[in-house]
Amino acid sequence: MMPLTFASPGSVNTIKQVNGNSEVKKHLEDLGFVVGGTVTVVSTIGGNLIVNVKESRIAIDRGMAAKILV
Repeated sequence: MMPLTFASPGSVNTIKQVNGNSEVKKHLEDLGFVVGGTVTVVSTIGGNLIVNVKESRIAIDRGMAAKILV
């Protein structure tokens, strides 16, 4: 497992674990980052990520991306 921040642009990854306190986990799950789901890194800009998850394009910062393990 590795944090989403280390995933290469264009790679399709399966979410293995979501870390953080209960509020952070709930927020990420509401955005579609659920264990077993897939996430595709579209691009990285200054350490922040643009990803496709559940047919939506979402921008997340490096701190949040580090809590998502793939």
